[in-house]
Formats: sequence, C-alpha cells, structure tokens
Amino acid sequence: MLLKEIARFSLQHRTLYCYLILSIWIFLLIAGMYKYIGSIENGNNLLNAKGFGYRKTERFLAEEGDSTDRIRIKEINQTDCTHPFAIVTGEEGGSLEGWTLQGVLLLIRHGDRGPMAHVRGINEVDCGYENDPTLARYINFLQNTTTGSTSGGHWMKTGPFHGFPLLPAASKLCLLAQLTHKGIAQMLHVGDIVRQAYANALGLYTRVPISTQRTTPFNGSDFISNPTSSFQYVVDDVVIYSTRYRRTFQSAMALLFGVLPPEKWLAMQIQESHSLSYCFSDCACPQAEKLKKQLASEMNGHLSKHPAIGAIVQWIGAALLQNPQAAGQQINPLEIRDALLAHICHAAPLPCRKIHSNVPSADSYRYGSKTGSSSTQDPLGLDVINIDLDEATLSGGGAGPPINTEQPDDSDTTQQEPEIEGCVEKSHVLALMSYIHWAGMKELYSQSMRQQGLLRSYGLMRNIVAYMLRMISGDRVKFVLYSGHDKTLEYLIASLGVQLENPFIPYASRMVFEVYKSDKDTQYYFRLVYNGRDVTNTIDVCESGKSLNVPRGIRGGRAHLCPIENIIRFIHDDYFLSLNATNYKDACMAQTKQDGFF
Repeated sequence: MLLKEIARFSLQHRTLYCYLILSIWIFLLIAGMYKYIGSIENGNNLLNAKGFGYRKTERFLAEEGDSTDRIRIKEINQTDCTHPFAIVTGEEGGSLEGWTLQGVLLLIRHGDRGPMAHVRGINEVDCGYENDPTLARYINFLQNTTTGSTSGGHWMKTGPFHGFPLLPAASKLCLLAQLTHKGIAQMLHVGDIVRQAYANALGLYTRVPISTQRTTPFNGSDFISNPTSSFQYVVDDVVIYSTRYRRTFQSAMALLFGVLPPEKWLAMQIQESHSLSYCFSDCACPQAEKLKKQLASEMNGHLSKHPAIGAIVQWIGAALLQNPQAAGQQINPLEIRDALLAHICHAAPLPCRKIHSNVPSADSYRYGSKTGSSSTQDPLGLDVINIDLDEATLSGGGAGPPINTEQPDDSDTTQQEPEIEGCVEKSHVLALMSYIHWAGMKELYSQSMRQQGLLRSYGLMRNIVAYMLRMISGDRVKFVLYSGHDKTLEYLIASLGVQLENPFIPYASRMVFEVYKSDKDTQYYFRLVYNGRDVTNTIDVCESGKSLNVPRGIRGGRAHLCPIENIIRFIHDDYFLSLNATNYKDACMAQTKQDGFF
C-alpha cells in the first residue's frame, strides 16, 4: 500500500521534478559561463602586462602640478581642441555703421577628427559628444528626412558627393581621419555664429513670390519652394566648395545647416576642389615642391639641435603609434602631436605600456615622412585617404623612409632587447608641445613658408578676388564657403602675411573675408576676420595706414576696413615680387642660386 502511494505521488509531481532538474542545469550553465569570462579577463590582464594594451594613468587635464604647468595645460586645451561650448561670436561684422555688406567669403578647417596615424588603444578613447541640443536637432533632422537630397543620413543629390554620409559612421569611436560627433557639434556652433552675423545682412532667408524657375549650373535651380507656400528661397546666392573627403563635406553641411533654412539647405549643390590648397587651375608648381623640401630640411636641423626633445618624441611615439619608425629613424613630432590631441581633446588618460628600448643616434634625427599608399582601412572598413598627413608630411614634407609595416617591437617575444615600463607623463607632453609651438612659429614666418604660401594659394587668391569683384558688381552670389584643411588656411595666411599667436590651425577654424560698400560713395572695402579676431591691419597690403578704422555701430568697438583695390592690385601686380617673377608660370619654374641644393 505504501509503495503504491509513493508511486502515485511520483507520477503526479513528474512535472515538478522536470522543472527542478532544468533549474539546476541552467544554474550550472551560468556558473560555467562566468568562470569562462573570468579566464578571458585574466588573459586580457596578461596582455596588458606584456604591453599589448593600455593601463590607465592620470588625465592630462587633471588639476595638479605647479601653476605654470596648469596654465600651459589650459592653453593647450583651449587653443588646440576648440571645444564646441567655447566657440562664440567674436568681431565678425555684418552691420558696420555707414557701410553695407555686399558679400562674405568663408574658409574653414574641418571639425574634430580621429588621428591620422594608427594609434594604440584609440578604441578606448570616447570621441562622442552628448547633451548638445543643436547636435541632437541636426541628427534628428537627418534621421527623419527622406527627400531627393537626403536619404538614410546620406547626401543623394547628383555630383561628386553623391552617397556621402552626412554623419560620422560611429558616434563614440575616433575613426582614422574621420570626423567625430564633437566635430559635427563644432561646425554647428560655427554655423550659428555665421547665421547671426551675416544671414540677415545678406538676405539669405529672403523669400520671393513663386515664378518661373530657371536652371543654374551650381544649385540645380534658382529657387526652391514649398509646395504649400506661394513663396520660395533663392538658392544661387550661395556657392559651396569642399575637398572630396568625408570630414570636409560633413563639416560644410553641418555648418550650412546652422546658417540656412532647412528647405534651402536641401537644395544646395556642393562643388569639388581637387586640391587641399584650392589651387583650381594653378596647381602644378615645381618650385613649391622644392620649398616644401627646404622647409623639411630646416625643421630637421632644428630638431637635431634638441636631442632631448628627439628622445621624448621617440618614447611617446613608441607608446602611442602602432607602426613607429624603424630603429635609427626619427619619428615626426607633429605626428605625435596629432596622436596626443586625440587623447587630450577628449579627456582621455595618457597611455602606459612596455616597450623595447630604442635610443636613436645623435645624427639620426630626421622627420620620417609617410610614403607609399596613402589609403588605409579604418575599423569599419571605410577607405580613408590621409590628405592632411600626406600633404604636410606633418610639416616634414620631404621624401623619407617607407612606412614601417612591421609588427610593434613588443610583439616579438624572441627579441633580447631590454624592456622599459613607463607612462607618457604631463612633463613629456608639455615639453614636446612647447618645442612644437616654437618650431611652428619659426616655420610659419620663415621666408621659405611665405614663398610656398604664395605659390600654393595663388589659385585660391584669384578665386577669392574674382568673387569679390562679382559681389561688388551686383552679382547674385552673396556667400561663398570653402571647406578645407589646416594647410588650406595656413598657405593663405602665409601668403597674406597675417600675424598669428598660434602657428597651428585648430579644428573648426574660420577665416572670413567681408566685402563692404560705403553708404556715402561707391568705394568698396574688405575686412579679414580670423576665428573672431579682426586681423585686417596685419595683412601686408592693408597695414601701415592703408586701412580705415571705423565704428561698429551698436555692437561697440571699431573695425578695420581695407580698400578692395589694394588686394586687386596685389594679385595682379605685386604678388610675385618676392619670388623675382611677374607671373605664376615663371615663379614656379624659378631655379635656386645654389644648383642642386635641394
């Protein structure tokens, strides 16, 4: 009887037994997974101990150290990083007392980007940017707008930029040479400044009654209209240029989104510049290449006189770069600066790792230039051409050793060289940045750089002056945008002789040519504003009493205005005087006095 009752009880609770056994099995499975994950973490710690990973150290911006270091750290953070919240309206005009704005020509450097070289541990750096309403509104607009111009966040209009993404491929990653979300935010803030300063004065928001549309070569049609409205925007008053790179295209479109109404923004057509210097039809110039090599030689000479700085460059380069130069070859200091800014500007810790000692000889300090293929693959498979790195050779420019494609030294466990464990320290960074700033100032204001700037920017200067003449003659073009690189602005600054305190062009920099007409007569003047500062009276053709000093009206302060005939005379008559030539062709074919010097 008892056995029968036990058997009946067992049959009735069979389901309960199944659930119990299944629960025990799941518990054991989860416990095994946690044990497996723990072994992976231990393996990662082992890799870090061998120098394959990063060990976090103090943040570069941490408030510690003596007051001098803190001040210098703050300067680097402010001048080289260009945080979006720090981009504010400066001395941009638009409404000067007694003057009418005729047009604006705006040159920009693209926004914040990932490093140009492969940097160790870069995936651990957060290059995202959050809590910015302007950025959130732009992203929301792109994600929810599908027209003939945009679809799925891509630019779909016919032309050289068809299919280009309007946003970076990843919101958090610092992809190789790609714009970051912080870079997009920077350009949106610059666009807001441009809109406040110039949009009303130029009539960029003006709408006219619907009339017969006529096709133009630039923006598809003269007008863009809302089907539900009886008015339409004029679109051929805006001309846009960009080099054919995602970072410059995305920067231009983000800036314009802050300047123009959405309907007009969707109607824009972007023209391509085939050169980062915007040389247009004046590009081939052997003399410019010779001057580039001469500058590299001069910078090499400076570095060879500072072996301590060379040693710091080698140390940081071995810690940061995946493919540092081979033994006995000096790493380019500007390549290290670019990699460091990816950490500094995104508040990331400075890296630590083990490396094999590699002390170069005293006579080996040479800027290593990257040659060979200029195209690399980023983590998402996006093809990137290192245009900034290639053209500047990080200010080296000369022919150098090929890219080191070997594995990093520490990956070869058979080597018998001694290992050194250490971290990139603030003192290293401050010393290197101070040297680079000093060397950059010597380069920017050297005779070689001035001459190279004149040759490289001649085509751009001709284009700017041509648009100035169109603006003062009543042409419909009121706003011209050139979206370029650091060298785009650097060459132009050198050719004009503009005096700056920082030899480097920060991300999201802006240079504005404002064209004015006097309300009293038919005299035309222009004004140059760089990153919100009026630098008109520092230009060679406008200094020493050649410019006017006029009140800025209700905005307060005063502004400098230079006769437009000065820059016209400069480009036509005086441009090549320092090159002992009268035209571009002769200047580019000029031979040096020392045959074979280069």
